[in-house]
Amino acid sequence: MHIGQICTRSVVTCTSGASALELARLMRDRHVGDLIVVAEHEDGARPVGIVTDRDLVVLVVAKGVDPELLRAEDLVTGDVVTVAESDDVHAAIGAMRSKGVRRLPVVDAHRRLVGVLTADDVARHLAAELTGMASIAEQQVEREYATREPVAHWQRSSSKGGVGKRASAG
Repeated sequence: MHIGQICTRSVVTCTSGASALELARLMRDRHVGDLIVVAEHEDGARPVGIVTDRDLVVLVVAKGVDPELLRAEDLVTGDVVTVAESDDVHAAIGAMRSKGVRRLPVVDAHRRLVGVLTADDVARHLAAELTGMASIAEQQVEREYATREPVAHWQRSSSKGGVGKRASAG
């Protein structure tokens, strides 16, 4: 399945110049735990980083830093890891594991932001797939009951220790 089919399309974004206080308020007001930091271009926004609620706690609150002094660009670490909406889910899982991240901005063919893929999105998808797999056994039993006649009684033959000789009806 492609990432574009399971990612969250409603993404809350900010610019790199937004203060940590603005980020915290935006997260609170929009009920999200992360913001995608974007750079605006003529043809749309491109992701340049992610700021999480954990970033705000660890890098601002716990250090006693004035949240007006830090900007989103100060809180973003390293290059942003993105995935294409046409990528396979397993490629995204590999990227999450290799980079140690739980959120990936999703981009289109022109690197414009179109969504965000979270570990929760992946877990929901995999859970649905596993639930579907679990139902196969139940469907198989139901199909057997509906299409097969009961097997005649089998008995152990006393001659030459044979197994599987059908009991004679009669």
